[in-house]
Amino acid sequence: QVQLVESGGGLVQPGGSLRLSCAASGSIFSINAMGWYRQAPGKQRELVAAITKGGSTNYSDSVKGRFTISRDNAKNTVYLHMNSLKPEYTAVYLCNADISSRGLEHYYKVYWGQGTQVTVSS
Repeated sequence: QVQLVESGGGLVQPGGSLRLSCAASGSIFSINAMGWYRQAPGKQRELVAAITKGGSTNYSDSVKGRFTISRDNAKNTVYLHMNSLKPEYTAVYLCNADISSRGLEHYYKVYWGQGTQVTVSS
């Protein structure tokens, strides 16, 4: 019953900015780490950024200084603020989260969203 839904993707010009959102919903007890991945055509899925429940972050070297991951635990939502976008950042961006459900509070499972397309082009 737990699901993640991304939003905020779209077409943006090089150098522009976007904010992606990912909201977890359902019978959630607790969420540990949350993260953003991306998958470009012909490439493997790659970690972009991750954040722990306490706010510790980790970024891919390629996006350090450009992207910022944050979360709102009260809303079960993780964000990815993307600045100085480059065409090579074009990809499907996917949210994931390590979540335990009500009724099985100590069993954590990684969930994935369906992805949101980010296209950086003039």
